[in-house]
Amino acid sequence: MSELHKFLFDGMPVRGMIVRLTQPWTEILARRASNSATGAYPPPVVELLGEMTAAATLIQANIKFNGALILQVFGDGPVKIAVAEVQADLSLRATAKVMGAIPDNAHLSEMVNVHSKGRCAITLDPKDKVPGQQPYQGVVPLVGDHNDKFGKLSDVLQHYMLKSEQLDTTLVLAADDKVAAGLLIQRLPVKGEANLLRSGIAEAHQDQIGLNEDYNRISILASSLTRDELLTLDVDTILHRLFWEEKVLRFEPQAGLLGPHFACTCSRDRVAGMIRGLGIVEAEEILAERGDIEVGCDFCGKQYRFDAVDAAQIFKSPGDQPPGTAIVQ
Repeated sequence: MSELHKFLFDGMPVRGMIVRLTQPWTEILARRASNSATGAYPPPVVELLGEMTAAATLIQANIKFNGALILQVFGDGPVKIAVAEVQADLSLRATAKVMGAIPDNAHLSEMVNVHSKGRCAITLDPKDKVPGQQPYQGVVPLVGDHNDKFGKLSDVLQHYMLKSEQLDTTLVLAADDKVAAGLLIQRLPVKGEANLLRSGIAEAHQDQIGLNEDYNRISILASSLTRDELLTLDVDTILHRLFWEEKVLRFEPQAGLLGPHFACTCSRDRVAGMIRGLGIVEAEEILAERGDIEVGCDFCGKQYRFDAVDAAQIFKSPGDQPPGTAIVQ
């Protein structure tokens, strides 16, 4: 079962989270693999997109934002764009657009940032917008302060959090075709509101960046977690192995519908509405050429097929529908 665990270190300005995605992650991959137009993701894309999905879940749970958090990586490599979206209720979905061959050992720079033009964006899209309100978006390049390419997504996001939120953050991410997982360790701000300010960050807050001994020690311990350990060990074992000398205060895990779970907004009815928008003439032309109308969700990969009978039902006016009956057939 997918689960999210939150914890604090007693007496220290440090918090942490671990997420393990199983069923929602395999659902994302299965939908993509069943799409005859695209086929399954190559293994390096599986790893990248899984890490993005785990990271987006951690960030959303960390900020408790009432809306969609959208993590995007895009650039000039064969992976044109990869997107992970997590709602406030931790429902999630993810997709990637792949154009070109990807070597089995490809890393972030080879997939997205070939000529150092890659970018990472985090968008916060409020659920209940007021008139004129726009989503907040932060964008950073996939290179460091000295134009050196980041080799891992975790390096990109740690750099993003330091630059945009002025917060020391440690991320360990891993994914394969069964599990997407992540560990987040973050130093709490000196003043609770400091990390929400976009200018004039408190000097006391700035002075703590990289200097808090408790955070630095916990960060070193967290960074020792290996990919295989993160993918295979249960959360209790991970926390004990890393922090057995620390006093860890744990919260009730979030699992099931209260935890991370897959959800996509596509549906057969929504696709039918799109076909209706094409118009009957264009729909009939597609049917004449192909025999049916096939539409795949760009996000989750699920395919919807409509034959001539289905299409006729779409364009039938409400008055042409047969009368209903109370008899159960």
